[in-house]
This record gives sequence, C-alpha cells and structure tokens, in this order.
Amino acid sequence: MIKKILLKTVQWLPILLVAITAVIRPAWAEATPESNAIAIDTVWTLIAAFLVFFMQAGFAMVETGFTRAKNAANIMMKNLMDFSVGSIAYWAVGFGIMFGTSVLGLFGKNGFFLSTANPATSEGLWQFTYWIFQTVFAATAATIVSGAMAERTKFNAYLAYSVCITAVIYPVVGHWIWGGGWLAAKGMIDFAGSTVVHSVGGWAALAGAIMLGPRLGKYNKDGSSNAIPGHNIPLAALGVFILWFGWFGFNPGSTTSGTNLSIAIIAVTTNLAAAAGAIMGMSVAWIRFGKPDTSMALNGALAGLVAITAPCANVSPLSAIIIGAIGGTLVVLSVEFIDKVLHIDDPVGAVSVHGICGAWGTLAAGLFAESAYGGIDGLFFGGGLGQFIVQLIGVASVFIWVFGTATILFGIIKVIMGLRVTPDEELKGLDIGEHGMESYSGFQIFTTE
Repeated sequence: MIKKILLKTVQWLPILLVAITAVIRPAWAEATPESNAIAIDTVWTLIAAFLVFFMQAGFAMVETGFTRAKNAANIMMKNLMDFSVGSIAYWAVGFGIMFGTSVLGLFGKNGFFLSTANPATSEGLWQFTYWIFQTVFAATAATIVSGAMAERTKFNAYLAYSVCITAVIYPVVGHWIWGGGWLAAKGMIDFAGSTVVHSVGGWAALAGAIMLGPRLGKYNKDGSSNAIPGHNIPLAALGVFILWFGWFGFNPGSTTSGTNLSIAIIAVTTNLAAAAGAIMGMSVAWIRFGKPDTSMALNGALAGLVAITAPCANVSPLSAIIIGAIGGTLVVLSVEFIDKVLHIDDPVGAVSVHGICGAWGTLAAGLFAESAYGGIDGLFFGGGLGQFIVQLIGVASVFIWVFGTATILFGIIKVIMGLRVTPDEELKGLDIGEHGMESYSGFQIFTTE
C-alpha cells in the first residue's frame, strides 16, 4: 500500500511542479529594473526613517543631560509623547495639510487620515512609506521645543502644544516648501529641512521660552545671569552622537531614493559640516571663556548639522566645512547673547542651535550652492542674488508664521489650562510634581567625618 502511494507520488510530482511553476512564474516575470528600483527606494527610505526615529532618543539624552536630575523623567515623557501624540495628529491632519492638493499654495486640502493611500497599488504603498518618513521629521520639529521649555512647563500644556504643532503649524510650512506651495514655486532650497524642521522648532521654542519666563534663580535683580549646570554631560554627549548618527538618515534619506547615488555626496557634506561645527564651537568657547567647554562643543556639532541640512545636496565638501564652521561659531555667540542680553532662558540652547543655525543654513544655500552638485549656482559661484533673496524670503516668512502662531497658541494654553508649574513644584522638580516619581530614586550622597 505504502509502495503504491510512493509510486503515485513520484508519477504526479512532475505535474505538480509544473502547476506550481505556472502559478508562481508570473510573479517572477514581473521583476523588472523599474520594480527593483522601486523596492530599493522603498527600503532605503524606510531605513532612513528608522534612523531619524532614533534621533528621538538623541534629543531625549541631550535635553536630559543639559538639565537637572530632578526633571529627567519629565524630559523623557515629553519626548515620548511628542512622537506618540504627534504621530496620531500628523496621520489625522498634518500629512494632508502638508502634501494634499494645494489651496493657493498655502496648505493642502485632502489626504487626511491617509485616505488617498491605496494599499493595492505601488503608488499607494509608496505613500505609506513616505508618510512614516515625514512623520519622524514632524516629530523632530516638535521635540526641539522641549529643551527650551524644560524644567518649568506643565505637562498637560506641553501635550496640547505638541498636538497643534504637528497637526497645523509645522505642516503649513512643510506645504509651502516641500508640498508644492508658494515657496516651492519660487525655487527655495531646503533639501532636508534647516527651515522646515529646525527653524520651525527653533522659533516655536523661542515663543515658548518667552511666554514661560526664566527658571527660578536664573537671573539676579541686577540682570546678571546664573549658570544652572546640567546634571549629566556624558548623557548629553551620547545624545549628540546618536543625533549625528541619525542625521545620516535625515539628510541622505531625504533623497527618498536608494538608487540616487548623490546620497554619498550628501553623507560627506553632512559629516564635514558637523565636524567643523564641533571644532569651532570648542575653539570659540575656548577663546571666550578660557576653557574648551564640552557643552559648547556638543552644541557646535549640532549647529553644523542643522546648518548643512538645507544645502547638503547643493554644496561642495569645502563649502560644507565653511557652513558648519560658521554654524559652530554662531551657536556660541547666540547662546551667550540670548542668555545675557535678551534674558531668555533656554536651558539647552535650542533656539540658537535650531532657530539661528537653521536660518543660517538656509541662507547659506543661496550663497554656496554650485550647479555641479545640485544644478543651481549661489551668489559666491556666479548665480547672482536671486537665489539668496528667495532663501531670505523663506526664512523671514517662516519666522513670522511660526513665531506668531506659536505665541498665540501658548497664550491660549496659558489662559485655558496654565502654562507653568507652581514655584513649589519647580523647586522640588517636575518628576515629583508632574509624574509622582524620581528618575534616580535611591541615589544618596553620604558624608563621613
């Protein structure tokens, strides 16, 4: 009996294999250079999105390290919720405003809830890929504000802000520049978001810091400033290295194409600008303060990264070094000016790193762009003032929109639910007052006589 079954199986096996091949072969036949390119682009864009997502950890480490131990859990919660509530808000509203059909070049009008993404088509599947890539960018813009408002902001007020920036404020700017809006029509260069992402976060951070006021004990009656050191510089350094790593998804990933070999050039310009920013941040701080300040060197690296984000695909390696070096210089001078002259308390230097250096990087695209790299010549390479003026219009218009709307938003939040914790909560720390816990519970210092 068993022998007969085996014989029958052997007899029918060739027929079975032919049948299986007939079913599967059409799928094999569909593999073409074009379909392979789509697959490579999809995988590359998703990997880049995952790298940018990891930057959330970097921001959390930097902000926690630059602030005091009693507020560490609060910083972690704000970064976690930036991405969590931001993802939902951007899925529901923000993505449609940013990339929907344009209304007068100002905002999109459809695509809410990913309603235009059809999973049955390659175009629809690509929209899912592009959505996750853009979501991590939106979350980056939102989380920048956390550091500038650290150590004195009510948690529920911050959640309200986080929803609004990812649903409306950020997407409107994104539509203007990346979604076919009026600045895109003018030819503005902002390849990976010095303005779209970083300046949006920086200008919102400026509005939030002003509306909140300084931390208790930050300024004296005579106007002098007191340093409030962060509790863990090694943690901040780890955050900067994570951010630097993530930026290789942020900038090269903005090609959204693994078959576009310019990703190599973008990776080079990104790295060189960061290195130059770190060196100049250290050097300028060394000259001004007499010591190579670690926190300034770390912020210098971030300043170089932020500055190169707009022109990374349009400039040479040498230009990238110059752009990053100027960014590293600017951040030291800006932090000092904002603190000691304007008396705006920004615990981590977010306004300087992201707002000021984001503006500088955007303007730099109009100065250093070379047609050999991105097809456009800036002022320094024979292109005239035209591109620089477009960049300047973009920087100014985004500042007006973001700073204005963020100020109004924080004003409304302040009236409805309050923006700042009580002095007692601030002194005890937001970990206890807002979350009922301590980040470093059980850690005590004992002295012996």
